[in-house]
Order: sequence, then C-alpha cells, then structure tokens
Amino acid sequence: MPKTIVVLFTRDLRVHDHPALAAAAADAELVVPLFVLDSTILSSAHVSPNRVCFLVDSLRDLRRSLRSRGATLVIRAGDPVEEAIRVADATAASAVYVSADVTAYATRRERRLAAACQFTGRQLVCFPGVTVIPPADLRTHAGGHYRVFTPYWRAWRSRPWRSMAAAPLPLRLPPSLHRVGTIPAATQLVAGPRSARLRRGGEGEGRARMENWLRSGIERYEQTHDDLAGTGTSHLGADLHFGCISPLELAVRSAASEAGEAFLRQLCWRDFHHQVTQAFPAISSRDYRPRDHRWRHRPDLLELWKLGRTGVPIVDAAMRQLRAEGWMPNRARLITATFLVKTLGIDWREGASHFLDWLCDGDIANNSGNWQWVAGTGNDTRPNRRFNLMRQARRFDPEGAYVRRHVPELRAIAGGAVHDLGVNPVSLIGPE
Repeated sequence: MPKTIVVLFTRDLRVHDHPALAAAAADAELVVPLFVLDSTILSSAHVSPNRVCFLVDSLRDLRRSLRSRGATLVIRAGDPVEEAIRVADATAASAVYVSADVTAYATRRERRLAAACQFTGRQLVCFPGVTVIPPADLRTHAGGHYRVFTPYWRAWRSRPWRSMAAAPLPLRLPPSLHRVGTIPAATQLVAGPRSARLRRGGEGEGRARMENWLRSGIERYEQTHDDLAGTGTSHLGADLHFGCISPLELAVRSAASEAGEAFLRQLCWRDFHHQVTQAFPAISSRDYRPRDHRWRHRPDLLELWKLGRTGVPIVDAAMRQLRAEGWMPNRARLITATFLVKTLGIDWREGASHFLDWLCDGDIANNSGNWQWVAGTGNDTRPNRRFNLMRQARRFDPEGAYVRRHVPELRAIAGGAVHDLGVNPVSLIGPE
C-alpha cells in the first residue's frame, strides 16, 4: 500500500518554503493537504471579519496552487484534531505533518493532536515555518527565553538559518479520498462589519507584494518607514501572519539587500515576540511584568478612541484608518496605543482586543507583545517611557497629509496647522 501523509495547514498557507509539505512529498507517495475551519476560533469573541476575508482568499489561492501540482486542498470544518484524525483514518495515513506554532491555543492543539496520533498508531511530526528561527532554538546562557530584544537580535543575527524548502511538484492524492469539501464565503463564516479597503489574501498576492517591496521599497525603509502619509512600509504583516509568504525567505532576501538591515530587524522583532509568547502563553491576558497599574474604567472614552472621535487629530486619523483598511502603520499603532494607555489610563488589554477585532495582521504574539511594550508591562527596558504625541504628529506627519486623508472634516485646514486643532487630552479624562 502506498504510504500516505496528511499535512495539516494552519497559518502556513503557501507552497513555497513549506517544510512540512516538502517533507511529506519526499517521505510519502500520497499527500493529503488539509485545512480545518476551526469552530472554536470561528465562534470566539474575537473572530475578525477582516481576517476571515483574508483567510478565505488565501485558502482559495492555496487550493489553486495545489491543483496545479496535481493535488488540491481538502477542507473540513469543526475541531482540527478530530477532523485530521478522521481524514487520516479515511486515507490510511501513517502520519500527520504540521507547522509548529507558539500561542497557548496552538500548543494545546499540538498536544491533543500528538495524543490522538499516538492513540491511533500514527506519527505526528512538527516542522518550522511560522518564524525565521524556531522559538525554542535560541536560549540565554541560563537556558531561558530572551526577555530583552537587543541580546536576542545579536543571537538571532549570528544564528545559521535553515535551508529553504522547495515547492514540491508533483503531488498525488490518495484515491480513497472521496470528498474534497468547499471553501465557503467569508460571510457564511462570520457576521459583522469589515473594512471597506481590505487587501486581498493569498500566496499569489503576498508574493507579488513581497517582490515589489524587495524591488522598490526596502532600500528606503530606514529613512521612510515612520512617514505616516508615505508608502515606506512593506504591508506584508497579514501575509506573514497567515503564512502566505515565508518569513525565512523574506529574511534571506532582505539580508541580501545592501539596505536591508533595518527591515531585517523588524522581522527579528516578530520572532522575538513569538519566543516570548511561547515562554509566557498568557501574554494576551496577563502582564508579562506586573506593575500594579490602576487602570481607569472609562467605556465612554474607550468608545471615542475606537471610533476615532477623541478630538486629537493624529489619533483619530489612525483609528479611522484601522477601520477603513484593517491596517495602519507601526508608528500609528504606537501613537494610538500610547494615547489610550498613557494619556487616558485605560487598560492595554482593551486596546489590544480592539486591534484584534480589526487588524488583518492581528497576531496574538506581536499584538500583545507590542501593547505590553507600550504599557510598560512587557519587554521594554524603560517601562515608564512616554511619548509626546504632538511632537510625534509634527515629526511624522509634518504637513498634516495623513490626518487630512483620514479625517475628512479637517481637509480644509492647510499644512501642519491641522495638528494644532482638537481638544486638550487631559480635558477628556475629567473627574474620576
């Protein structure tokens, strides 16, 4: 009987540099590429219509890519562990291959899958692919995870990277597989508002964005990435989150660029937050470094912040961009988070939750890690760091173009004078 392996896709929706898929193609005659529409995730409080749209695009693209290689993407819905075992049983698969991940939910899924495979007499093999360097591969001299970025960056930069895996061709499905399954529309999976100007998902779109970035963007990244009105960022966050592009391939090709070091450092930050999350799975709900903060409970101010109606132009512009596009630049994220946490004194978890509701690249590790950095409860070595928001606005949007683009009621105000408008943030807070 030909050997069969099930490859369970999670957030690694590509065929290029996919170690689990490449290994399955090398180890077995028949491969079953499987994605399970996870009922737990799709019914959670923070399921995001924006991310579901991006996911559906990505699944359709992945199915096309696999069909061009002689296979297809099998779709099931429900519990990923139960469905993976059902498909493995139906196809007499001897193993399940999967990409390792770091969140509390992902690691529980992996443990359950390992137990189910053992119980049914088959093998589970976990592969790298979600980060440039697997989170557990870098350890401090004491054997723990890195708590400070700069030492991690030095270790990360000096560590040899694995070789990239070639996209397998051809692939063969087992003839016993009788039902492929359909990819539903996003509206069938989740209700709720979504951004009007979403980018399309999928490996094809992601690789096109990556090629464009490496060809014409990365060389000016260090000088322009904080220009809020400009185009100096890669817009690859969602592609990385869903694994439509390989973080390793992006890192290797960025390192080959003469001016790629600044962007490479941002990819290292992504890996850094993933290894922190693996070591501290409660990163989205508990302070990494407790500071005994007393947060204000002000749902009225929180709602104004969410809607981009605080009266502070730079904050309102960024929050409206988030709703319109499902994205905003990192500098805008820093400004809006600082305003919520340091000016209004509202719990960072409230902000992180809202970002997860709207961001196409909403990622537990990066989102929570960065919010905790701003709040002073995370990995910042200066927990009391504060930013002057007006100075940030004038420095990174000096002509007011970003504000006028996203706050139409201020478009008649010329130049940087737009930043002189609005309320005094302290007046928003009022009495306790």
